[in-house]
Amino acid sequence: MAITVRPMEKRDIPTWDAYVRKHQEGTFCHLAGWSNVIQSGARQKSTFLIAEHEGRIVGVLPLVHRQSFLFGDALISTMFAVYGGPLADNESGYEALEEAAWELTCMLGVPSLEYRTVHALCGTKGSWVVDKGASTFRKKLKNAPEDILLDIPRKQRAVVRKSLKLGLTCRWEKDIDTFYALYAESVRNLGTPVFPKQLFSEFVSEFGDSVEIQVIYAPDGTAIASLMSFYHKNWVLPYYAGGSSLARKYSAHDFMYYKLMVHAAERGATSFDFGRSKNGTGPYKFKKNWGFDPTPLEYQSRLIEGASKADLNPANKKFELMVKIWKKLPLPIANFIGPSIARHLG
Repeated sequence: MAITVRPMEKRDIPTWDAYVRKHQEGTFCHLAGWSNVIQSGARQKSTFLIAEHEGRIVGVLPLVHRQSFLFGDALISTMFAVYGGPLADNESGYEALEEAAWELTCMLGVPSLEYRTVHALCGTKGSWVVDKGASTFRKKLKNAPEDILLDIPRKQRAVVRKSLKLGLTCRWEKDIDTFYALYAESVRNLGTPVFPKQLFSEFVSEFGDSVEIQVIYAPDGTAIASLMSFYHKNWVLPYYAGGSSLARKYSAHDFMYYKLMVHAAERGATSFDFGRSKNGTGPYKFKKNWGFDPTPLEYQSRLIEGASKADLNPANKKFELMVKIWKKLPLPIANFIGPSIARHLG
């Protein structure tokens, strides 16, 4: 079976996305629009590869080239995404994409090729390292609001019920400014630089109605929590969340996620993807409390001889001092210098 691999062109976008939507393992993170989002929103170069047989797509592989003095170079599928890695019809397609990706890795002089796969493909060549340090959380979504509530474990359900009585309101609006202000405050408080605002604007521009912004307001009308979610196939993926110091007082995130479940079910979604969390962390435990069972992620990297995979985990001792300092930065300063750093962290 003769398979050729070439870079995606603009004319390929409709057939690329059709292939992703049809493939059993295809996710929102595989869609062609990520190329423009990442290039325009984070100034990272991308090369999306198409495998073809007799003019028909038999595989795709989105790749982003991270170039960073601080965090190292890598070719990643897909940067800023929870999921990634190649999609193909058969083993020949996977092998062809891997070979082309590795050729590109060597040509660029990059030390590692990374796939953000749920289940490791265990490539046919070279030295692959599998990282199982994080998990994803997925489950079916009930239809009716009361059924959704009853599907939440008892202790967490009590928290949600309480939040429903606190006078909070939820709005769905393309309000990037309010969303970004709350998200930026939240990540600063965690000691993490904020992504460029342009990245979020590009998601909205590129994916249209497949992206929703949700804002939660306190009884006095103050915005206290926000969430950007993605829709793909029958899935909803709450992706970027933030909140002010008042969010905890009002259990705003609990209210927000419940409202999203109800809203997504009304939109026709039948599955809820709570996304990735590092094993054993607070977010990991939070998602388990909601009744989601973790599925270990098997991210994999193929390394050139003598190279090691960069550890960008904020818990890494290397970044401990930076995290402590960042938490104390005034928000305007953190928001000014953060995007130039964070565009390499996705």
